[in-house]
Amino acid sequence: MNDHSPAPGLLAKAETLVEALPYLQRYAGATFVVKYGGHAMGDPEAQADFAEDVVLLKAVGINPVVVHGGGPQIGSMLKRLGVESRFVDGLRVTDAETAQIAEMVLAGSINKEIVGWIGRAGGRAVGISGKDAGLVQAEKVGNRSADPLQGIERHVDLGFVGEPVAVDRRIIDTLSADGIIPVIAPVAIGADGHTYNINADTMAGAIASALGAKRFFLLTDVAGVLDKTGALMTDLDPGRIAELRADGTISGGMIPKLETCVAAVESGVDAAVVLDGRVPHAMLLEIFTRQGAGTLIRKP
Repeated sequence: MNDHSPAPGLLAKAETLVEALPYLQRYAGATFVVKYGGHAMGDPEAQADFAEDVVLLKAVGINPVVVHGGGPQIGSMLKRLGVESRFVDGLRVTDAETAQIAEMVLAGSINKEIVGWIGRAGGRAVGISGKDAGLVQAEKVGNRSADPLQGIERHVDLGFVGEPVAVDRRIIDTLSADGIIPVIAPVAIGADGHTYNINADTMAGAIASALGAKRFFLLTDVAGVLDKTGALMTDLDPGRIAELRADGTISGGMIPKLETCVAAVESGVDAAVVLDGRVPHAMLLEIFTRQGAGTLIRKP
């Protein structure tokens, strides 16, 4: 008698779909804001995985909104053009020439590349920046203190570096309702008429807050928030984050990322997740499996 039972691999796929079912039901119609950046942007295989994940989310009834960075690409273009860069508190000091180049790279080449990846994966995407349809209004970031020199505090004007102060969500709602995935470059205009370059994490957090997103994903180059032994911490709340920052467990570049996450969850986002964007399909693992794949931040 022939054995007609399916191959173990096929059974595993079916079981994965069954495991995903309650999450598919829970998130139907929800908005997810995804900040995409880091080294994964330069890896063709990771690019394809990311695009497939975003298209799959749209296909199962979730509304993904992508906000992207591009620091390394801006740095590369500035170097090619012979323009020097310097940073204060992780923010690029941006004069008029640098701002123009940053907008060209962010709203031009990178934005349209991501739109192309999504199109190749079978989705429909439109690339915009914060300037389009008045999506984001920015204001100039205040002067930042540099390292004190001989006890004297110095202040550095960051130039055309801004932060979002208002978000008009209507263009995002219109695109999402028409089955289109918005891909947003972190450039916006101020009330003074100037164009400002905005940190992509900050831009994504402001958009997630304005949309009341169910999930806000920060795709980074680390596994998530790690404890002092290097183990992944899977669940945090704002109070615990403050404790971990005070005892030095959280430091460096993770501090502003978690500040953005905390601000988002305190302004109505259901939860923020710090994920390793280099892991294939990390978003899907986080959303549709019991184990998850990163650090989830939500109010207690």
